Amino acid sequence: MEATAVTTPVKIILGSSSIARRKILAEMGYEFTVTSADIDEKCIRKEKPEELVMALAEAKSVNCMSASQANAIIDKLQADNNQEKDAEFTILIAADTVVVYEGAVREKPSSEEEARAFMKGYSGGHAATVSSVLVTNLKTGFSKVEYDRVEIYFHEIPDEVIDKLIEEGLVLRVAGGLIIEHPLIVPYVKEVVGTTDSVMGLPKALTEKLLREAL
Repeated sequence: MEATAVTTPVKIILGSSSIARRKILAEMGYEFTVTSADIDEKCIRKEKPEELVMALAEAKSVNCMSASQANAIIDKLQADNNQEKDAEFTILIAADTVVVYEGAVREKPSSEEEARAFMKGYSGGHAATVSSVLVTNLKTGFSKVEYDRVEIYFHEIPDEVIDKLIEEGLVLRVAGGLIIEHPLIVPYVKEVVGTTDSVMGLPKALTEKLLREAL
């Protein structure tokens, strides 16, 4: 279901460099600017994937890293927000996604070999994505993070399809090397229990819910 944009005067900032997240938020009817935090995601570890994605989203919007690491988004924006007079609120949206396969968390593949192994595992099998969304109102201090989980089932994926996807390179830049919206992989997606936008990194319904709570 398409979300309906909130009507309160607001400046929205998407704290992500993801093209997919930009596209999804635009589809929801929002105008926004983009920034991102340069954090070392490997330094943030949690036992459960749901806890991990929420911790990663929080790290992107709150400076919980050492001084030698890049400042997170919220620290870069608070001063600017204090000077904003043309918007009633400034809202920051941060998000993160991981893939879960056989109980193990998968982030972005570290190499073509790892991406190929990931995709061969999905072939004829099952994986899940866990995506978090954190919404922060920089004026009121409201901040809330939640997650959404999607189950994905695959038919057998031919080796030549896997090779083409790896050669193209996009699978190396997404969590778990998992793409379900790509034309090459669509015929081999058997069932999606959940929404494609959540798999792509920004669940629309959850984002809309948190935006309304933030306002």
